Amino acid sequence: MKIGLFGMPMHPAHRPQSETYDEVAERIIFADKLGFSDVFIGEHISCTTEPIASPLIFLASVIHRTKNIRLGTGVSALPNHHPAHVAGQVAQFDNMSKGRFNFGIGPGGLASDMELFNVLDGEKRSAMMYESIDIILDIWKSNPPYRYKTEHYDFGLEEMIIPDLFVGTMLKPFQKPHPPIFSTAMSPHSSSVKTAIERGWSPMSANFCGEGVIASHGKKVAEGFETLGKPVDYSSWSVARNIVVRKTDAEAEDAALNPEGGNFFYLDYLWKVLVAANYTAVMKEDPNMADEDVKVADLVNDIVIYGSPDTVAQKIQAMRERVGNFGNLLMAIMDGEGANEAGERESMTLLANEVLPKIHKMEKA
Repeated sequence: MKIGLFGMPMHPAHRPQSETYDEVAERIIFADKLGFSDVFIGEHISCTTEPIASPLIFLASVIHRTKNIRLGTGVSALPNHHPAHVAGQVAQFDNMSKGRFNFGIGPGGLASDMELFNVLDGEKRSAMMYESIDIILDIWKSNPPYRYKTEHYDFGLEEMIIPDLFVGTMLKPFQKPHPPIFSTAMSPHSSSVKTAIERGWSPMSANFCGEGVIASHGKKVAEGFETLGKPVDYSSWSVARNIVVRKTDAEAEDAALNPEGGNFFYLDYLWKVLVAANYTAVMKEDPNMADEDVKVADLVNDIVIYGSPDTVAQKIQAMRERVGNFGNLLMAIMDGEGANEAGERESMTLLANEVLPKIHKMEKA
């Protein structure tokens, strides 16, 4: 199993954005030094608490401040962008990073962004995502003239081409045939997980999903391989989780349930967002539990993996045995205001230096 980072990222709205950008960048640099394999950064245009409008611009700021960690979008919301724009910008980033890029794609998950780009209809959004990625992949593997006419896109590059001067030539990625593609999922029994496996992509399960939802994604991974007629292999599946590691179980519990802590803020805020959107099934471990009966402490206990290194290693391995032996654990990036930054770094250090080796021993046993 590998470990990485996943960040929407989310911060209290009163914090200066310039400050939070620096905080998350420094967290990624620290993760690189610890040996984390990947980081995925989300894209949200219209939400002050999730202030990264362009993951590519943000991640470009750490290309030359990191050495090994792979930098990924988590995700590029394809219905919000023209496919040719994405194809060119991603190819540029992949070359700038010399192939350290993971291309996370999705239909988008923020309702205000959906309204902003006139893609509130879920079926339309999903269709646009698949049409867009098919166009992007075709641009990367071929040369103009291009003509794309789908249900939602109609454009081409056929006349304004000067081959001898390379006018009309689209950028190609550094990685061949293209960067690895990751597709996120948060809904119970999400069909996008099965589709990802069938297309040779890597599915990613969101950190705020209850374990029951994660288990349903594991079943979809298996269905995808069964459709392909191949043995089930969970190694390409990434699962993001909120993680708190301290030297003792008691210290970890205090940190996870601290009302001033990053995890408490994160789950409290996100729960309110999902209540407003009438989409709480994503987070509730018991789907029959009334929303008004759910407390933040319940969400922490259901969703956050916390404890000493021994306890966290056992919890992670036990979860893998229940839901499917996912190959990449993504630690969710929490806000680091005040004393929280030191706590997040402690969790990362213990996860990399103590928890992961324990899991590797369990895998070999």
